[in-house]
Amino acid sequence: LRDGALEGEHAPALSIKDSIPFGSDVFNYVLTKLSSNILAGKSQSKGIVLVAFSRSPSFYVDFLKNGIDLVSISILDCYTDPLGWKDSLRHVRNLDLLLSAIIEMGEALARQGKGRFSVSIDSVTEMLRHASLSSVANLLSKVRSHDRISSTFWLLHSDLHEIRAIAALEYLSSMVGSLEPEKLSLLEQNSRKGKFHVRFKRRNGRVRVMCEDFHIKQSGINFINQGLLPKVQFNLQLSEKERIDRAKVVLPFEHQGNGEPMHIYDGRRSLSEGKGEIIYFRDSDDEMPDSDEDPDDDLDI
Repeated sequence: LRDGALEGEHAPALSIKDSIPFGSDVFNYVLTKLSSNILAGKSQSKGIVLVAFSRSPSFYVDFLKNGIDLVSISILDCYTDPLGWKDSLRHVRNLDLLLSAIIEMGEALARQGKGRFSVSIDSVTEMLRHASLSSVANLLSKVRSHDRISSTFWLLHSDLHEIRAIAALEYLSSMVGSLEPEKLSLLEQNSRKGKFHVRFKRRNGRVRVMCEDFHIKQSGINFINQGLLPKVQFNLQLSEKERIDRAKVVLPFEHQGNGEPMHIYDGRRSLSEGKGEIIYFRDSDDEMPDSDEDPDDDLDI
């Protein structure tokens, strides 16, 4: 979500689905993290349009005012008057007007000519109460394909919908986060702990899965990284020294000259004319060179 959309591609979309009452905590966590990255200038997005269905705008103002610059967030109120009794322009059944309002608020946030913005929807479940699945899916698809939108994420209460509705919304997502309760005894059913599974869909069709434990505290939600490796008697992880040594190794595809002939494209013209060249672009600086992503995905021959 932070890195945003690549030129000519749809914006990344995160669907957060839950069957336990902690989905809003995860949604708020993602909202604050993305807002912090925008404030620090680390995000492609210049602001967030928050479409509020399940909670009032005043709740989000109070929630975000501690440490977050509210200038970078615009709240579209679909909570106070969802059926348009007072203002027909906020009638949530008219998704064309809703999309127009989102784009209008986002363009005002971005300010710059080609600046992008993010869109967050705090409850797609509430949208499906007032509109059909096809119209909601069409709106989300238009949001993802809009050239001014950097990323989008939404919350879905999966236990309140049919399987086909969940499948349709997951199909529209590039990432799906699922909250699951811990398998506890009857005496521990009120525990505020669980597991958070995230599935990333790559452009080449590959899927990466991440799993973390979460714990809801008074100060907010905390995540504890849990590896998916099997429990074995030998160590499958790297020590701190091994990580440092690995970071010092310059791999061939990262070579940028350093007094030697260049072997890959680094933004400069080739030293000698040839019949062709291999161009390498890394998707994100956060990904380690030996991550599970196929390095051939980034080759443009």
